[in-house]
Amino acid sequence: MKKQYFINANIIDPHNSLNENGGLIIDEFGKIEAIGKKVNNNNLPSREKPIDLKGKYIFPGIVDMRVFVGEPGYEYKENFRTLSNAALSGGVTSVVTMPNTDPIIDNVSIVDFLKRRGRDKSKINIFPCASLTQNIEGTNMTEFGLLAKKGIIAFTDGVRTIQNTRLMSRIINSAKDLGCLIMQHAEDLHLSENGMINSGIIASKLGLSGIPDIAERIIIERDLTLLERVRCRYHISQISSAKSVDIIRQKKNEVKFTSGVSINNLSLNENDIGDFKTFLKLSPPLRKEEDREALVQGLKEGAIDVIVSDHKPEDEESKRLTFSQAATGASGIETLLSLSLELYHNGSIKLDTIIQALTSNPAKILNINKGNLSIGNDADFCIVDIDKPWVVKKENLISKSKNTSIEDKKLQGKVINTFVKGQELFKV
Repeated sequence: MKKQYFINANIIDPHNSLNENGGLIIDEFGKIEAIGKKVNNNNLPSREKPIDLKGKYIFPGIVDMRVFVGEPGYEYKENFRTLSNAALSGGVTSVVTMPNTDPIIDNVSIVDFLKRRGRDKSKINIFPCASLTQNIEGTNMTEFGLLAKKGIIAFTDGVRTIQNTRLMSRIINSAKDLGCLIMQHAEDLHLSENGMINSGIIASKLGLSGIPDIAERIIIERDLTLLERVRCRYHISQISSAKSVDIIRQKKNEVKFTSGVSINNLSLNENDIGDFKTFLKLSPPLRKEEDREALVQGLKEGAIDVIVSDHKPEDEESKRLTFSQAATGASGIETLLSLSLELYHNGSIKLDTIIQALTSNPAKILNINKGNLSIGNDADFCIVDIDKPWVVKKENLISKSKNTSIEDKKLQGKVINTFVKGQELFKV
């Protein structure tokens, strides 16, 4: 690989407190050799012809902490190849994959298979999760120690929640002893059972069963109470309500934990569901505008740590059904960054805060050396025209499934190039 030189870029790297106009040098091994304002035409070899980015932005490669991939078992929805191509088009270079596959990722033999497939088929960095419980049934714990030794980065039951408090206490104790990261989808089953959208006026109007915000709050309060006694690495995958933000804000000084939010809940509310738009049937559900505003404020002040895509590809046949029969989830890895930039363009959140929630914060929680532009690290980054307008059209999406929640939405900010280990793998 030849050395590559980029100049005249606006570089934002929250991990290294970098926000300045400068350049980037990638060495022959795909590593970052130099970065910042010192990299300019005056300091480059005269024989080299650098690429002038003309003020476009360089961000570290995005680390998406919540991605569902269909392999193994649901390759017709998404596979490692289509996932990586979709991710690259959105500036995502590292993903944490959920264990809800067929078979479930709950033993070392499946992990070996998954890692081989990811290595052979994916162009991006794949960090797999294993399930908290065997077959995600919420009854018997998986072998945290053996799975962690095989390279499992975190444990979660995906879209399911540990309902049994005694079992959750055992999980927290084991996670503390082994240093494992637990990621919980917070939703009380008995309060949310058969629910489809947020409980309230819209649900009543549409005649749909609702999911109250207290279903989320109860699990969060329970788990954080358990953490007061035994401390482990604990992450709330996604929160969706103002009351959850209040709890997190109160508990941050008492217990060490982190939390995330889906870009869907940051950008949309229950009114967007309109007349039974099944592509907006999500988990957690879209809630009131006041909840969305509280989530934005929580991210702004640092109560919420991470933004995720919650990329959950579903084939069209699974979504073109009645609301009660339609599958839950939306594809979103391609639009994660652009939709997040909407919060910057409308003045809600500073650009540095958004990029931190997409890059260095998730990497820190996961204990991986990604999401930064440190010298000597792999050159995983994206080049972004943050003012470029575009419209989301499902026929232009790269993901195998086209179940986007924001069809026809006008966005501002587009990924132009994405590099992994110094290699340009996506270009507009």
